[in-house]
Amino acid sequence: MVSALCEQHRAWDPARYGFLPDILARYANWLPQRAADPRSAFFVAESSARPVGFIVATLEREIPIYAVTEYAFIHDTWVEPAHRRRGIARALTLAALDRFRALGVTQVRLDTAHANESARRLFASCGFRASTIQMLAELPPIP
Repeated sequence: MVSALCEQHRAWDPARYGFLPDILARYANWLPQRAADPRSAFFVAESSARPVGFIVATLEREIPIYAVTEYAFIHDTWVEPAHRRRGIARALTLAALDRFRALGVTQVRLDTAHANESARRLFASCGFRASTIQMLAELPPIP
């Protein structure tokens, strides 16, 4: 699932999502840490005892100029294509929101690829709204 997620992002914007060659090993190290961290959210959806989706989110510190000092950030949400449109991503998202609400977190953020209109609709249905627009400039190296 992680490989498919990375490939999808890379296809949408290879400059923004230029992953390191060992991305799968990095996820293999990072995800168990999130699963063990009570201040993270890592949920896996199953069908017939097989994983078909996941969501991973962490608590992050805000820079010290804002009233919100800590927020949750959803890093990745994925549901296998054959299992989409069944409410799995919504259930995973709401579970993550519930986890952070129980921790007293008042703000959850995420980024979604510009091309991912279905994700924007999903997240809007879970209470998210557009807040900022992240822009990217690719600078040529200095000769």
